Amino acid sequence: MSVYTTEIASDKIASDNPIHQRLLKAYYLAEEYINGDLLEIGCGEGRGIELLKGKCENFTAIDKIKPVLDELATKFPEVIFIHDNIPPFNKVKDNSYDVIISFQVIEHIKNDRLYLEEIKRVLKPGGKALLTTPNIKKTLTRNPWHIREYTADELTKLASEVFDHVEMKGVGGNEKVMEYYEKNKKSVEKITRFDIFNLQYNLPAPLLRIPYDLLNRLNRNKLKSGNDDLVNEIHHTDYILMEDGNEALDLFLIVTK
Repeated sequence: MSVYTTEIASDKIASDNPIHQRLLKAYYLAEEYINGDLLEIGCGEGRGIELLKGKCENFTAIDKIKPVLDELATKFPEVIFIHDNIPPFNKVKDNSYDVIISFQVIEHIKNDRLYLEEIKRVLKPGGKALLTTPNIKKTLTRNPWHIREYTADELTKLASEVFDHVEMKGVGGNEKVMEYYEKNKKSVEKITRFDIFNLQYNLPAPLLRIPYDLLNRLNRNKLKSGNDDLVNEIHHTDYILMEDGNEALDLFLIVTK
């Protein structure tokens, strides 16, 4: 069962490849941190389960879409799947996990501080949580599926109100990735120049979601048809860990309880 809108991206749609590889990179960056009991918050269609399930003692995943979890449970019987709409994490006990990962989730959470407080609650003492989210400085247009986006400083400040140990890094890209980013930026600007009334920021988010998805899909397909080799060849190895999140495409937050 597919639940993807264009803002998430699919590994099954060729024009989504650059975004899919960007999202996949977070799981490869997480590998070195994985140990013991692992919890993924917002697992979606399980993009990183195959990669990480063999690197921990127990893998638990939470998501709100039950049909997808049911399919994943059949595919990965060794993984524990929890159906819940978070936060709070009503079905998770205190001090339960050595590592928590939650990629491209916090921007969808209304009460982001409670979300971080709940992550701290269910982490074991000394445990780490890894989060990614778009860097608003690199966002090309308003995403009506997101409640908010952050600068590196804003997310660092919020996390520091909950955790004593906070480290902010980022996920950026090499020349190939940035070439795609710049082509995407120019293409988006050609579309948004017609928004003379700035409707993308003035209309309620639910009214924007359908046109956003339609135009986003049109734009990705156009980028692929005009730059087929570039779109097809981008791989997760073309995305890089950056020590400074300010210039990254995605923020990469590491917090320790």
